[in-house]
Amino acid sequence: MSRKRLSSVLTMGLMGLVPFVVAAQPAAAASSVTSQYINNVSNLLLAVALPITIIVEGVLFYAIWKFRKADEAKPTQENRRLEITWTAATAVVLLFVGLVAYGAMGSPYVLSSQEDSQQMMEQPDTTVVHVDSYQWSWQFHYQHDGTNFTSSKLVLPAEKQVVLRVTSRDVLHSVHIPALGLKKDAFPARTTYIATEINSDSVREEPYVLYCAEFCGAGHSNMLADVIVKNQTTYEQWASQQAQQAQQEASGSSSSESSSPSSAATTNATTTTSNATTTNATTTDGTAALAAPSV
Repeated sequence: MSRKRLSSVLTMGLMGLVPFVVAAQPAAAASSVTSQYINNVSNLLLAVALPITIIVEGVLFYAIWKFRKADEAKPTQENRRLEITWTAATAVVLLFVGLVAYGAMGSPYVLSSQEDSQQMMEQPDTTVVHVDSYQWSWQFHYQHDGTNFTSSKLVLPAEKQVVLRVTSRDVLHSVHIPALGLKKDAFPARTTYIATEINSDSVREEPYVLYCAEFCGAGHSNMLADVIVKNQTTYEQWASQQAQQAQQEASGSSSSESSSPSSAATTNATTTTSNATTTNATTTDGTAALAAPSV
C-alpha cells in the first residue's frame, strides 16, 4: 500500500472515530432545572445526529474508496424514489428536532414569560431577586421578612424556586451565568424574568461568575459579579443578617435626622445668648464711657 493511500485510509478512519469520541464524553451533571432542560435537548439531538453522521460519512468514504480510480465522472439518471426517500427522512428529522426544542422552550424555566413568572412570584416559597444592571456593575435587591436590602453579590438558595427580575438603568446588558445555565437580556425601562431552581449539588463556597453578555461600552469586560449558591438554612441565615443590618442602618439614619432639628435649635439659642451678652456688655461699657466726663 502506497504512502498516499495509507494516509487517506488513516484520515478516514480518524474522522470516523470522531462521533464515537463525542458520544463517549460523560454528560455534565445539571446544575439547575434550566440546564437540565437544555442538556436533555442536546442529548436527544446528539442521539439523532450521531447515527445520521455515521451513515452519511460512511457513504461518503465508500464513494471515495470505490471510485478512487475513476478517470471521469459518469452521468447518472434521476432516481425519484431515492429523492423522495431522503426528502421524507429530512422532514422527519426536522420535525423531531422541532418537537424536542419546543418541549424545552415551552418550559417557564427556559423561556420565562411575564405571566409565568408572576404566578411563581405569588407563591410564598419563591425567592425573588431584583437584578439592577448599569454601566458597569450590578446590584441585587432582596426582601426578607418585609425588609428590603441590597447586595453586590447574587446569593441564591438551592432546592428552591427562584425568580430574577432583570432590568437596566441605561443601555442593553445581559445576565449570563454559564455554570447554572442562565441567560437573559436586560433592557432599559423594561423587565425580563429568569425562573429556575438550582440543584443541591451546585452548593459550594467558591462563587460562580455572572457575566454581562451584551457589549455595553468601555467597561464591559469588567462587568462581573459573584454568584453564591447556599443551602436553604444557610441562605435564610444570610438573608436574616442582611435584613437586620439594613434595619439598623435605617434606624441610625432616622435617629440622625430626628436629632438634627434639636441640635439646630440648641445652636441657635447659644448664638442668640452670646449675641445678647455681647450687646449688653458693649452698651454698658459705652454708657460708662459717656457718663464719665459729666461726673
